Amino acid sequence: MTPSEPPPVLPPREPRPYVIHFLVDSAVCFLAILILGLIWGIGWLVLLVVSFAVGAAVAPYTRRAEERQLAARTTTETDPP
Repeated sequence: MTPSEPPPVLPPREPRPYVIHFLVDSAVCFLAILILGLIWGIGWLVLLVVSFAVGAAVAPYTRRAEERQLAARTTTETDPP
């Protein structure tokens, strides 16, 4: 790529499915509370239930955030400088 060439444009895509957001958010929550759970002696099942509950509550927000970011990326890539 020479300095006069514009950078390559990423192809447009749809946001990831809700279930992917749910699983990733649940995993992040589980890992975030794992240390405290081990220190306080909270059971594994309680940690899993709390993680899934938080993942279900947060997944719509993370999906909407991804939709906004993809829309902004498409807008900035299609607008002339």
